[in-house]
Formats: sequence, structure tokens, C-alpha cells
Amino acid sequence: MTRRRLLAAGLGTAVVAAAGAAGLELIEHGVLPGKTDLAKLDGACQVASPPLAFGRPGHAQSGQFYSRARRREVGYTITWPPGHGPGSRLPLVVVLHGEGRDHTGVLSGMTLAQAPALRVDGRPLTPMAMVAADGGRGYWNPHPGDNPMGMVIDELIPFCQRLGLGRPPHRIATMGISMGGYGAILLAEKFPRLISAVAAIGPAVWTSYQQARSVNQEAYASAADFAANDVVTHTAALAGKPVRVASGLDDPFQPGVAVLARALPKTATVIMSAGCHTGPFFTQQEPPSLAFLAQHLS
Repeated sequence: MTRRRLLAAGLGTAVVAAAGAAGLELIEHGVLPGKTDLAKLDGACQVASPPLAFGRPGHAQSGQFYSRARRREVGYTITWPPGHGPGSRLPLVVVLHGEGRDHTGVLSGMTLAQAPALRVDGRPLTPMAMVAADGGRGYWNPHPGDNPMGMVIDELIPFCQRLGLGRPPHRIATMGISMGGYGAILLAEKFPRLISAVAAIGPAVWTSYQQARSVNQEAYASAADFAANDVVTHTAALAGKPVRVASGLDDPFQPGVAVLARALPKTATVIMSAGCHTGPFFTQQEPPSLAFLAQHLS
């Protein structure tokens, strides 16, 4: 009997103990929890990540605004790189949060305020601002009475542009983890003239409406909405655009990401490496993802 089969035999009693906060979405919704937890027990989720280093963070601004698109108050945070603040004209990265989170928890292992001050291989990132806002649980696509996509495009980005961020000639990128990774790709496909680059880590890519609905009934309002917002079938919109997608080999969403990878333009950067849908993999992939965006926004 292999080590993995031995571990599987005792998996039922270890599911709760093995589930970490970063994998909460999968455990709550039952997206192949056995695969993720078995990988944790087997050591497949333990990936190397160099210590994160930061410069002195720049200015940060948080608050709320009423979103007509979402029909509710929405929290947001804007962060500037070191030495910058309100009045600086900079490129902008819109960071979309994962399912069950909000603008205060969009990244793993670092805060949104720390991200623009990140040092990669000892060097600071090219200056760029970052913004996050509350998008709910609807996978960043329009729903009856709640349109998080419209909130980002018609309200959040114009708000940032009035502050000098992402205003031409400076460009805008999207980034996210899990549901946010899916949303980052979706916005780049829907608005290719506005979004100049995209980075997605462990994107939650469904291969069918039935699969999505069986796990999260709030993801899409209907089968027609799934078809209209299926990132796999609309990748032609990403032609000529810098795209970076990273997924762990033991991520339950990896089959969907593999289908996406085959559909992406050949110029896209796709990373399929050891790891799971958990914090260690997300944290490992954040520095190269941010460096990728900084390179293509400069």
C-alpha cells in the first residue's frame, strides 16, 4: 500500500484538522475536499517561498461609498507605493478578493498596503498603486440587483482616476486569488481596452454551470450568465495582452485552469507547479505576479 493510500484511509477524521483558513472556501463548499486535504497530509501543499521583504509603505486610504451597481455600501482601500500619496499619477492594479472575503483580505501573507512596497530579489517594484473593494460572493459577474463588475468598471476605477491613478497614459491591470483570480481574467476579457495586463493565482475556473452551481449557487444567476462569463471560451479577447496564470498541481481548480491554459494565447505565462489552493502557494506566487504586472505597466 502506498503512502498516499495509507493517508487516504484515515482522511475522514482528518478533514477538519487539515483545513487551513486559505482553503476555507473549498471546505465550506465541498469542492473535492479530499484532494486538498490529502495533499496537505502528503506534504504536496508545502511549497518553498522566500521571506517577503518590504520597503516603507506609502500612503493608504480606506473608506466606503454607495455603489449604485451593487445597491449597497461598499468598502474600499487604495494604497500607494513608497514615497507616493494622493496627487501622484501612477499605474493602477485592481485587486479582486476571493469568495467569502472583502477588501481587507485580498492577498496572502501581506496586506494591500505592503504590496506596492514589496521588494522582489532585493529590488523595489516599479511604482504602482493598488485598490480593492467589496465585491460580494457573486464571482465578480453581474447578478440581478448586484453587479460587482459594474461597480469596479463604472465606479471604483473612475474614482481612482479622479485621484490620478490609472489615468491615461498610465495603465490599469487586474489581479486576484481564487474567485478574485477568475474575476481578474473576466474583467480583462470583458474590457480589453481598459485592462492592460492581468495576473491570476489559483483562479477558480469552473468547467460547467452545473459544477459551479453544485458548489456555490451564488456564483452565476443562470446557465446563460455562466456562458456569458465563462473565461475559457472568451480568451480571444486577451490576444496581445500580458497574462500570467499560476495554479498548484494539487489545486482542486487545476483541471479547469488546465482547460483555460490551452485556450489562452500562446504568449500567456502559465505556471503549473507544486502546491494547493492554500496560503503557501498563494504567497509564493504573489511576488512574481506583482513583478510581472509592474514590468508591463511601466
